[in-house]
Amino acid sequence: MAMGSNDGDMMSEINVTPLVDVMLVLLVVFIITAPLLAPQALKIKLPQTESLQQKDKPDSSSLIIDSQGSVSMDANPVDEAALAQMLAIKSDNPEFQLQIQADQNVNYGRVAQVMAIAQKAGVSKLSFMTLTK
Repeated sequence: MAMGSNDGDMMSEINVTPLVDVMLVLLVVFIITAPLLAPQALKIKLPQTESLQQKDKPDSSSLIIDSQGSVSMDANPVDEAALAQMLAIKSDNPEFQLQIQADQNVNYGRVAQVMAIAQKAGVSKLSFMTLTK
């Protein structure tokens, strides 16, 4: 006497509605978080090093040098003159730190040029961002 069955067969259908709901939620989460992965979104390959913990969070700006040598300050493309002006203004704060994210394929000479611009602008604290192993 099975309820809902007239000849003793078992129900062999799978309800896929909960599975579809879970997959849609996961899809939305991935769509929202994908642009937040900054180094991958900007198509730069950071070198890998051992990790270090910073003791405090200083006032900082991010300077990105891509594989072609183009420079972006806080995700805005800048030329050398504009970079020097921006750094001169920000270096008035003694706690200011410039975080350089240089692609591993960029020529070291280009990184040295950007470091010289920062030094002339009065930036005394530099850090290089890398990926942890």
